[in-house]
Amino acid sequence: MSENYNSVWDALIDDPSKRGNMKIRSELLMSISQEIKNSGETQNHMANVLGIKQPRVSALVKGKISMFSVDYLLDIACKLGLHVSIHVDDEQAVHG
Repeated sequence: MSENYNSVWDALIDDPSKRGNMKIRSELLMSISQEIKNSGETQNHMANVLGIKQPRVSALVKGKISMFSVDYLLDIACKLGLHVSIHVDDEQAVHG
């Protein structure tokens, strides 16, 4: 019998904190990648705008999630003018 998961990270990662981190990083990375692609600008131009090197822009566009922390992705999202908000769900919080 197969299990249903809300995301690929639910299926792949058992540790809740690591799973949450990957969900946040993947959502940020997808939005950043789409914004860069939609800009119509070259990767070199976007690198200058973001204050990073072109290979990092390439990695962002290609979705190389393991190369980026949440903090780094938040910084890039802000530089792109993306609005980022966080929703904390305490449904599964541990109550002592």
